[in-house]
Amino acid sequence: MRYQKYFRFIAGCLLWSSLFAEDFIDGIVAIVGDEIILYSELIQTTQGFAIQMGLNPKTQSAEIDALQKDILDNLISERVLLDKAKEDTITVEDQQVDMELDNKIQEFVRQLGSEKKVEAQFGMSIQRIKRDYREEVRKQLIVQKVRAEKLQTLTVSRHDVEEFYHQMQDSLPERKPMVHMRHILMTIRASDDTRTSALALVQEIQKKLKAGEDFESLAKTYSQDPGTSGRGGNLGFVGRGMLYQEFEDAAFLLEKGEVSDIVETPVGFHLIQLVDKRDDEVNVRHILIRLETSDTDESRITEKMESIRRDIENGASFEDMARQYSEDETTRETGGDLGWLPVEMLQIEQFRNLAYSLKAGEISEPFKTPFGFHLVKMEEKRPARKLNLTDDYEDIKNMTLNMKQQRVLADWVEELKKGLYIEIKEDLL
Repeated sequence: MRYQKYFRFIAGCLLWSSLFAEDFIDGIVAIVGDEIILYSELIQTTQGFAIQMGLNPKTQSAEIDALQKDILDNLISERVLLDKAKEDTITVEDQQVDMELDNKIQEFVRQLGSEKKVEAQFGMSIQRIKRDYREEVRKQLIVQKVRAEKLQTLTVSRHDVEEFYHQMQDSLPERKPMVHMRHILMTIRASDDTRTSALALVQEIQKKLKAGEDFESLAKTYSQDPGTSGRGGNLGFVGRGMLYQEFEDAAFLLEKGEVSDIVETPVGFHLIQLVDKRDDEVNVRHILIRLETSDTDESRITEKMESIRRDIENGASFEDMARQYSEDETTRETGGDLGWLPVEMLQIEQFRNLAYSLKAGEISEPFKTPFGFHLVKMEEKRPARKLNLTDDYEDIKNMTLNMKQQRVLADWVEELKKGLYIEIKEDLL
């Protein structure tokens, strides 16, 4: 359960961490054989699922307590299977871990629109995301492999499927409403005047540095990075994969005390000074001049989107316009095609509202989300309906098999637990 949604809730956990920060003290919440479960892992996992379920920690404490208990049970089961994997010497190849990490990152890129937006959401570079979650992914792949080996021979007959359907018919989920949409995305960029002004300022600072003025003093005076300007722009020691690639490329080429040329990243212009270097880490200071956007920049994008919409209404192909103008790297070449999407899974409110309001063939007005401005075309819609054995046999068969697998797996885990030392630290719960 946890692995399938792991990357979807990590960024949300970062947003919620402040709600739990005041009383947070880490520790071991459970011991399972040679494996441990940290309180921080339990809390972060619970936070992630609470976000997905729309639970509020301040007003729904009972629901969150119940969720936390379920999460702990699942984490214990995973540790039991990890112990079984050690006993059976079950491992996964590094290449498989790398591939799975890449797949999960690309899934997140598709959701957010670009790698830069993923980095902004996580608060770290793609390389660091991969590094920090590599071992977690390895463990989850091992658990999947253990489960797969146990369940690989399990099958269900047509009689099993029909019996399951007739027993569960009233409680089976509906076939959810689905929509097939295309979109055009245009991001908001600073105007040429803003860019020229920011570049002129950073060039002026560069002249002051070349004239012998102190880097730290200039950083305190001019840098627009609120997190570092107060300490003279000092970022401390950072390793590879923790910085924007453009920043990192420049920083690791510097000699001690040397100042870089002007470096541009997605957040603006930088001047970088190397303070110290050790092994594969650098201690750097920087001065940042941001490329701020304005209402005028937004108006310019809106006008362009409205012009594109008029062209489409006058006969231009939405797909051709998406290929020409959309800045969504993952859908541009397919004409902005977002594929079939369950309406309830649309996390951006504006898209969810359009899923209900737009008719097939209609195009939305331009609208803004955290990722930029969009135009959306509704290609086709499928309404909700009850599942039936004629149209949905394979889906019902999979549900039947899944239920059987869950029962077999749960019984097996309970049997494995009998041979393991398991201790739960109730005082931390």
